[in-house]
Amino acid sequence: MQYSKLLAIAAALALPGAAHAQQTGPDMPRTKAGQEALDILKHAVSVPTVKGRGNVPKLAAYLKQRLIDGGFAADDVHFEPIGETGYLTARWPGRDRSAKPIVILGHMDVVEAKPSDWERDPFKPIVENGYIYGRGSLDDKGDSAVAIAALLELKRQGWTPARDIVLLLTGDEETDMKTTAAAAEKLSNAGLVLNADSGGGLLGEDGKPIAYGIQAGEKTYADFTLTVTDPGGHSSRPDDTNAIAMLSRGLAKLGDYRFPAQISPLTKAYWEGSAPRTPGKVGEAMAAFAADPTNKQAADTLSAEPEYVGIVRTTCVPTMIHGGHAPNALPQSVEANVNCRIFPGTSIEEVRKRLGDVLGDGAIKVAYKPSGSIPAPESPLDPKVVKAVTDAIAARAPGVPVIPDMSAGATDSMFFRAKGIPAYGVNSTFMKASDDYAHGLNERLPLATIDPGVKQWEAVLRALAK
Repeated sequence: MQYSKLLAIAAALALPGAAHAQQTGPDMPRTKAGQEALDILKHAVSVPTVKGRGNVPKLAAYLKQRLIDGGFAADDVHFEPIGETGYLTARWPGRDRSAKPIVILGHMDVVEAKPSDWERDPFKPIVENGYIYGRGSLDDKGDSAVAIAALLELKRQGWTPARDIVLLLTGDEETDMKTTAAAAEKLSNAGLVLNADSGGGLLGEDGKPIAYGIQAGEKTYADFTLTVTDPGGHSSRPDDTNAIAMLSRGLAKLGDYRFPAQISPLTKAYWEGSAPRTPGKVGEAMAAFAADPTNKQAADTLSAEPEYVGIVRTTCVPTMIHGGHAPNALPQSVEANVNCRIFPGTSIEEVRKRLGDVLGDGAIKVAYKPSGSIPAPESPLDPKVVKAVTDAIAARAPGVPVIPDMSAGATDSMFFRAKGIPAYGVNSTFMKASDDYAHGLNERLPLATIDPGVKQWEAVLRALAK
């Protein structure tokens, strides 16, 4: 998940120490739908849907039965296996079957977690101190469970959508994204995608809502392999063509290089919306950069902030290096992985060529390493979607602005956007920036966000499928 940090924030606070599990309290869900969301989330966390364990079908089977028990026709709920994983779809037929459906998008898989590193077992849901802890509680089993609960609540209320609503839960968003590619092909007639895995609301450290981000674009994920080969030889006879030294010099150049600053209609709206609510020099830089993207000082000020560096420009950074074969031999080969997050509108090939220019040494070969990610354009800000989300947020947190957002990382939305299907991140979680431990240790979701999150999904779906 790509959780939007909308404003400049302090460094993440330390997690509270372990305490006795608390199953009741003011933050616990008080509605039937909220409790249902928590129950679904607890079970989902307990199924370790990490790549290679073959557990995605098990979680899908559980969710399928919950959906059928909640009123979905058995023939409308399907699991499509792909290798050891797969994707789940549940279709709610609308009044107009010829209209393009709305897709609610989430994912069942999670990143790996080592129990020895955690304060609590990552695959045992722990409700404690106003949170539910566990791998996937935030990314993305949390809001997927909330969206499912909203659908089941709408079923109980007897509501029928004007057009089909399709719940899509993929099984390898954190890795290969093959299930998403296949599902996007299957649902290529979709009219709109609402992604539970991006966007979201920001709380201040005092717990008060600050802003809500609706994600309408994302950067392209790309890995490149840099390789230098050499005949090598005995380490007692060094020469000028040491492969490790050659690659090191190139990586030093790459470390000093900054891609040109860029702006798009989406990021311009983001900077303009965030500037008035961001104090000090950072807010001033936002306004200056939105007005003039060639303003180097403004771009550099924003790039110095971890929250914003990914939104200013394409970024490329070395993440892994391997080389040599013996401590007493000149290296015969060395390679490095460079991970890039490419600004929308810039091609992978453009970045590959730019890397070669920056390295400045023809002996360093640069090759793109496909990872499943694909380039995708930004989704135009659909006024109907913006209004539906804005109205839902206004009912939940009056006066809180809704700000367009671009993710610096990748989500499943890219496969739909690449097909020209607009996709928007509308995650219903409101949380402090210091609570964001997605992919990290002691991942958690605030219990207080569950009840209003269900209501938010209900409101958005009622507005867009009325």
